[in-house]
Amino acid sequence: MTGPLLQVDAVSRVYGMGGLLGRRRVRAVNEVSFSVSADQPEIFAIIGESGSGKTTLARIILNMVPPSTGTIRFRGTDLAGIRRRRDRLDFMRQVQPIFQNPFEAFNPLKRLDRYLFITARSFAAANSVAAAERCADVALQQVGLSLTELRRRYPHELSGGQLQRVAIARALISAPSLIVADEPVSMVDASLRMSIVNLFRTLRDELGVSIIYITHDLATAYYISDRIIIMRHGSVVEHGDARAVLDAPKHPYSILLKASVLSPDAVTGEKS
Repeated sequence: MTGPLLQVDAVSRVYGMGGLLGRRRVRAVNEVSFSVSADQPEIFAIIGESGSGKTTLARIILNMVPPSTGTIRFRGTDLAGIRRRRDRLDFMRQVQPIFQNPFEAFNPLKRLDRYLFITARSFAAANSVAAAERCADVALQQVGLSLTELRRRYPHELSGGQLQRVAIARALISAPSLIVADEPVSMVDASLRMSIVNLFRTLRDELGVSIIYITHDLATAYYISDRIIIMRHGSVVEHGDARAVLDAPKHPYSILLKASVLSPDAVTGEKS
C-alpha cells in the first residue's frame, strides 16, 4: 500500500470583499477534506452549483492559489513547499488541468499543433521535431484524433468537441497521474457531451489516470464517477460512493439538487 495520490486536508479559502470601510470576508471554500487513491485510478467528482466553491477548490488543487488554511499534499509533498522552478514543473507535469471553455484555452492566432509540440518539448523531453510530432500524434490518437488531421489548423477550424479533445490530448502528453477537469463538457454541444465523458472513463481504465471531475451536472457525474462530494456555499454537504449518494441523497440540498434535474437514466440511456 502507498499513501494517497492527493490528500486535501481541512482546506479553506477566504477572500476579502468590498472597500476598506465595508470590507467583509467571504469563505469560498470551507474546511474541505478528501483524498484520491494512488492504488486505484478513479474519477472523483466535485459537484455544486455556481458559487459553491468548486472552481476555487480546483484552483487550489492546481496550486494556482494557496489555501488560507489547511494543506494539500500530492504524493506526500505539501504544495505550499513547492517553490523551486524544477519542482513546480514536475508538479505541472504530473497534474494537468482541463478548463471549461476550450476556445479560451488556445490563442486563436496560433496553430494547434504548435501548442502540442511545445508541451512535448517542455514535459516529455521531446528534443527533436520528429520526437515532438510523435508525442503529439500518440496523445491525439488517445482521444480519437491524429496529427495528420490537426496539422496546421487553427482553433476556429474545429468544433467545440474536437477542440476539447485537443485540450485533453495536450494534457496527456506529459503522462500525468491526475487530471483536474473543471466543467469540461459544459461548453460542448449536447450531442458530443457523452463522447467526452466516455473518454474520461477510457483514460481511467486504459491509461490509469485519475480524474477530478468538477461539474454542476448530476447526470454525467452519476454516469462516470466512482466517488463524489457535493458542495454548497464552500462546504461539503455529502460525500461517498457516487451511485449510493445520488440514488439516495440524505442532505436536503442534495435532495433538492437531484430533484431539479432529469433522471440520469434519461440522459445516459442506462438503467440502474
